[in-house]
Amino acid sequence: MKRARTVLSLVGAAGAATSAFSTLKSARGKNDKLALANAAASILVAITGAALAARDLRKGGKA
Repeated sequence: MKRARTVLSLVGAAGAATSAFSTLKSARGKNDKLALANAAASILVAITGAALAARDLRKGGKA
């Protein structure tokens, strides 16, 4: 069960990254600095979430 939750976290991080990159592309087109900052922060959050999930998968769920 723990492994399935970790895999879902990884999938969620991938979805968040996809959304963040879409927002980044839109913000660049509109030259919206605030939206660019938000997209950059969202990308960092997605990367961190993916890294945590990957680490958990490598360790086999052992903290």
